[in-house]
Amino acid sequence: AVFEKEAVAAVGAVAVAPSDPKTIWVGTGEANDRNSSQWGDGVYLSTDAGDTWKNVGLKTSKTISRIVVHPKDPKTAWVAVMGDIWSPSPDRGLYKTSDSGQTWKAVLQAPAAYTNKVGCGDVVIDPSNPDILYAALYARVRTPWSFTSGPDVTDGKDLGGIFRSTDGGATWKKLEKGLPGLTGRLGLSVYRS
Repeated sequence: AVFEKEAVAAVGAVAVAPSDPKTIWVGTGEANDRNSSQWGDGVYLSTDAGDTWKNVGLKTSKTISRIVVHPKDPKTAWVAVMGDIWSPSPDRGLYKTSDSGQTWKAVLQAPAAYTNKVGCGDVVIDPSNPDILYAALYARVRTPWSFTSGPDVTDGKDLGGIFRSTDGGATWKKLEKGLPGLTGRLGLSVYRS
C-alpha cells in the first residue's frame, strides 16, 4: 500500500504521468452516485513513485472522477470534479494546473446559475494531440431518500453531455450533432490510432 497514511482513504482517480512514471496524481473521493460513497479532500501528488505525497489543492472538491496528465509535461494535469454528492457545491467542473497543483483554473463548468449542481464526470486527452480534450458534464443531487440527475436538477436545461476543446482546455464546444440529448453520466475514451 502506498496511499494508506494520508488524511482520506477514498480514491476516485489515479493517473501516472506518461513522461515520468515517478509522478503520480491521485484524486480523492468516490465519484459514484451511491449514498455510501466516501468524500475526499482534493488532489495528491507524488514525484517519487508513491513514497511520499502532498495535497496540491482542490481540497473542497469532495469527489474527483478522473485525472489526465499531459503526455510530455508531468506538471500539467486536468482534473474532473463531480463535487459534493449531498448538496450543491461550487467546485464542480473541469480544472487544469500547469504547475503541479500550485495553481488551478476552472476551464469547463456549467453556466453560473448551475455551476454548483453540474460536475465533470470524465475527461480524456487525444493521444495524438494533447491540445484536444473531451470532457463530460453531468448534473446530480442525492438525498438519503432520493436521487436526481440531468435536466431534473437544472430546471429542465440540458447542460450535460460531451464537450471538446482543441486548445488545451482554454475553450470548449458542446458536441451535439449525431449524439443523443439528455444524457446521464458518460464515460469517455479516445481511440488510440
